[in-house]
Amino acid sequence: MSDIAADQSRVWLITGCSSGFGRELVRAAVAAGDRVMATARRPEVLADLVDLGRGRVSTTTLDVTDSASIEDAVEATLAVYGRIDVVVNNAGNLLFGAVEGLSMDDLRIQMETLFFGAAEVTKAVLPHLREQGSGTIVQMSSMGGQVTYLGFGAYHAGKFALEGLSQTLARELSPLGVRVMMVEPGAFRTQINASKTITSVPETYHGSVGAFLEAIDSMRGQEQGDPAKAASAIVTAVHSGNPPLRLALGGDAVDGIRAELASRLEDVAGWEEVSRSTDVSV
Repeated sequence: MSDIAADQSRVWLITGCSSGFGRELVRAAVAAGDRVMATARRPEVLADLVDLGRGRVSTTTLDVTDSASIEDAVEATLAVYGRIDVVVNNAGNLLFGAVEGLSMDDLRIQMETLFFGAAEVTKAVLPHLREQGSGTIVQMSSMGGQVTYLGFGAYHAGKFALEGLSQTLARELSPLGVRVMMVEPGAFRTQINASKTITSVPETYHGSVGAFLEAIDSMRGQEQGDPAKAASAIVTAVHSGNPPLRLALGGDAVDGIRAELASRLEDVAGWEEVSRSTDVSV
């Protein structure tokens, strides 16, 4: 505990800092007076963040699909700063395509980054957070961790799985002083839409999945969400005494998640009698 007492700043380990939310989170954390280990598969692209940090930003290689890379990044962070207070699982990608058209390899590749990669980074950091008796795990999920859209089946699978694991983890870690927060952004002006991988869309789905692809392509660069404002909101939540388990970002995320939850409650209420009828009679 002595390092944080002396510096009064948190140490962040952030994955996927080459663009988007990861890059903006480095900026926001530094602006808040914290220190950051910014990571990417090619850390040389983060040189400007090191200059910006003026001694508060270090970089290292981290590929979330490589176990050795994950362990090395954690050890590098501890070697530089002596502790880790916040880990942000931000690295991600987007595979678009109708579920019927996805190969099993497609699904496994998507899950490897969005779910298994985040899970492995989390597990690598957990022993250190437990020993400290403090820390925050930030899982960059999506409104797509609760709401579904055409063509995003593989992406939703990864985010739903991450949320299930993280909600359980939050309950397990709460007595130990470690917090978990899932961040659920809507559409933001990052590169994920432009850099998405598109699988073949079977002809049967051209009028549905294909049409939705055209719609989201037309949104590029016009999304209503500002990544810098999102990063600031995340840092504010981490610094607060009581961060939410889930933090929706963007008006579209708030509206979409609220509508989804209302629909689920409607189903529960509408079928409650049938549901309860399956209990063993006393």
